[in-house]
Amino acid sequence: MESEASLISDDPTATADYLGLARMAVTAASEKLGHDSVIIDVGDVIGVTDYFVVTAGSTTRQVRAIVDEVEEQLTHGAAIKPVNVEGTDYYEWVLMDYGGFMVHVFTDEQRAFYDLERLWADCPTPTLTPPA
Repeated sequence: MESEASLISDDPTATADYLGLARMAVTAASEKLGHDSVIIDVGDVIGVTDYFVVTAGSTTRQVRAIVDEVEEQLTHGAAIKPVNVEGTDYYEWVLMDYGGFMVHVFTDEQRAFYDLERLWADCPTPTLTPPA
């Protein structure tokens, strides 16, 4: 089985396992009590990214802890850093752009307001864990 660190290669022609990395982000979020996490496959609809990870925390402090944990686990476990991070002024909706996938971390209130799952309801939602 491929190690987590080998999910990203220095070879620019190599294809990253973005779904595997998105699942790593979900695992990291859950370790800081991120809840109701979902992965949305938007690759066939938009050309900017393949997957959205959507998760929530109850407070802005928890959102910050989730964001920090996702970044730490992906940096150390897969040697990948976000291209850009937005929303760290208030930690109500933080968007972490990893290129092939994006992580949206909301407070519960902001998640209910923006309701990305409804907006992208026609897109497939891969399982959070790889099939056995």
